[in-house]
Amino acid sequence: MTSIDLNADLGEGFGRWRLTDDEQLLSVVTSANVACGFHAGDAVTMRRVCALAAERGVRIGAQVSYRDLAGFGRRAMDVPPAELAAEVAYQIGALEVFARAAGARVAYVKPHGALYNRVVHDEEQAAAVVDGVLLADAALPVLGLPGSRLLELAGKAGLPVVTEAFADRAYTDAGTLVPRTLGGAVVTDPDAVVERSVNLARSGEVVSHTGMRIEVRARSLCLHGDTPGAVDLARRVRERLAACGVRVEAFA
Repeated sequence: MTSIDLNADLGEGFGRWRLTDDEQLLSVVTSANVACGFHAGDAVTMRRVCALAAERGVRIGAQVSYRDLAGFGRRAMDVPPAELAAEVAYQIGALEVFARAAGARVAYVKPHGALYNRVVHDEEQAAAVVDGVLLADAALPVLGLPGSRLLELAGKAGLPVVTEAFADRAYTDAGTLVPRTLGGAVVTDPDAVVERSVNLARSGEVVSHTGMRIEVRARSLCLHGDTPGAVDLARRVRERLAACGVRVEAFA
């Protein structure tokens, strides 16, 4: 039977402000990408999400980012490699404290936003992220885009690599994500998102923004938690996958 992991970005709040419905999404996904305080998240939020995830058997992932609270981690930044490596390790370590307190562990690492897209092609920044992961835990899997420099370098460094796909993001013909600054970068039609999820899980294919069918082989499928109706859409995706004979299970 075909299987796939469902991940979502969670803990994206700060103080009294919350963006994601963590409690409800944790009843659907199998892996939680928890914001570690650099693009969103704070100590209380991180602790709460880790406790909820551990209680429900959801794997906890460190979603590391550029230090950019004001821009939600989506602004391009140039960070010296040694500094970026240290900041990646710092974020993983902070989350690990709360994961252990909940009786779990950080199970993988995933970059967020501008950093995620940067390390698809930028070897220097990708290497810095890998160095940060190695500094924190040399056995942590790295979740990222198929064909990215990040996964290539992580694999060469001996880190487990896990490929990821996005049902609600538009793809270029080259298999990368259409920048959010361009129209149509986010797929908003719920029916289309559900069908794209099934196609990605069963055939490893998705239709690009130009109409080209491209291969995107992925072990995990990301469902964004910051879009309107995210919880209902996530439930629809999981139910449809099950109905099509796809087993939903964590990769880590």
